[in-house]
Amino acid sequence: MNTAAKLGSYALGLAVVFGGALGAGKLTAPDPTSAAAETADDHKSAGQSRTSGESAGHGHASDKTAGPDRLNEEQDHTTPQQQTATDTPGGLQVSQDGYTLNLIDSVSTESAEDFRFTVIGPDGSPVKDYEVEHDKKLHFIVASRDLTSFQHLHPELSPDGTWSVRLKAPKPGPYRAFADFVPTGGEKLTLGADLMAGGDYRPDPLPEVSRTAEVDGYTVSLDGDLAPGKTTKLTLTVSKGGKPVDDLEPYLGAYGHLVALRANDLAYLHVHPEESDTAGPGITFYAEAPSRGDYRLFLDFKHKGEVRTASFTAQADPDAHADDHTH
Repeated sequence: MNTAAKLGSYALGLAVVFGGALGAGKLTAPDPTSAAAETADDHKSAGQSRTSGESAGHGHASDKTAGPDRLNEEQDHTTPQQQTATDTPGGLQVSQDGYTLNLIDSVSTESAEDFRFTVIGPDGSPVKDYEVEHDKKLHFIVASRDLTSFQHLHPELSPDGTWSVRLKAPKPGPYRAFADFVPTGGEKLTLGADLMAGGDYRPDPLPEVSRTAEVDGYTVSLDGDLAPGKTTKLTLTVSKGGKPVDDLEPYLGAYGHLVALRANDLAYLHVHPEESDTAGPGITFYAEAPSRGDYRLFLDFKHKGEVRTASFTAQADPDAHADDHTH
């Protein structure tokens, strides 16, 4: 059952992706390629726990340190051509730089089924070669449009370039699927396409802004604020039963992974991790909000063999004080 990926293009301000800026690209529309593929056992939603399978965000807390001063200095040296590229919101294009996200299957709310997709390259055929980033060749994220459902998956790649993963929609309605990858010899890309799960769609309101999140008896606290146009420091602290968790486990080479999406259009926030050899309780990231408004933050962390996801709603307010986070 083949479905065409909607070509979503949203002009709602600036946004960038986790690992780099994205620009506009040519749209190609080749025929989808289907093939049998092994499926990954990754399947979870925000607020759920998992065994030590595969799931992670894209701000990684053990990568190179990216302090605000260095990030802002890099931005100050952006050329006009590079700035044009960064003006295109990350994750809002189905096609960029000659690469197109091609969703093959539909999604069901009744049971987890094989979900296949390909990334079509500039030559019109499925891409087969990818760089390994954070231990994986591709990160696949599916979020409901109301941002109350979040799944971070790692599909399996078949020899013909078809990706496959077990996928189930937790409720009817529209979803956005994101593929985050680096084609061999190319630049990092995040492409997005729409999915629709059939049924009676009743969107939930965006959860209230909060600095704490509860998941499986763990409490995660958020320190720091988002400020539009500024790089600010966000520290997420994990505790359980009132005691700090200082023995977080490495997961895909990191102690924590942060995914951030802007409400309404689901554009990606620009997130950089801070390098740390400390296994908690605090996990630090540097984030740049492209505009004011509401954002959803999803933190993956691993403890006692299970990966859990804590979710927050945060606001980027121009009146927020970012001075404490620029040094």
